[in-house]
Amino acid sequence: MRKTSRTYRSELRTEQAAATRRRILEAAGTCFAEDGYGRTTQAAIAARAGVSVESVKAQGAKRELLLAAFEQAFTGQEGRQPLAEQDQLAAAFAIEDDDAFIDTGLEFMAAANRRAYALWRALTSAADSDAEITPVLDGILTRRRKDIESAIGLIQRRGLLPSGVRVRRRVAAQLSFLLSPEGYQQLVAESGWSHREYLDWLRTMVRATLDRTEH
Repeated sequence: MRKTSRTYRSELRTEQAAATRRRILEAAGTCFAEDGYGRTTQAAIAARAGVSVESVKAQGAKRELLLAAFEQAFTGQEGRQPLAEQDQLAAAFAIEDDDAFIDTGLEFMAAANRRAYALWRALTSAADSDAEITPVLDGILTRRRKDIESAIGLIQRRGLLPSGVRVRRRVAAQLSFLLSPEGYQQLVAESGWSHREYLDWLRTMVRATLDRTEH
């Protein structure tokens, strides 16, 4: 009985610690997005999260909080695993209907860009003032290219694109441009498009890219 009680308390502490970290990362993301990397302090993050500064410091350096906050905002969960392993995209990849498969993937990316475009801007700006962020940023870009190439490979296996590494890389470069957070920022945040207008445009452009390549 005592062992069960200790296990329960241990699991409860783990859950509480995870909830606290998530709250801190959400607060950090809001601060970075609103105030930028340079002006955001650990004290400001702590105040927004409703925790002590010591609790924020325990989660890592400011640059680590920025990276973790971006990952959490973009995918909905912290971690650097490939996008194909994210629950929603993994479900999309299993969809048999080709149109539904593409639409589900685009809805995921559009929602991810909506959550994370301001943090992406903070991350790229931070690389200009903090040299240690540059390799982190490069790593994210590398993973993004690999994620898109992996998705293109699946599209090829479905017969929606000609096979071949050259085609995969060319289309991956095109889709990386279309699906970028910068695109969401320019069209929605700066030009005043609605999220639905952005998603409809994205769907049109991606389908046109696939159709042109196919023929």
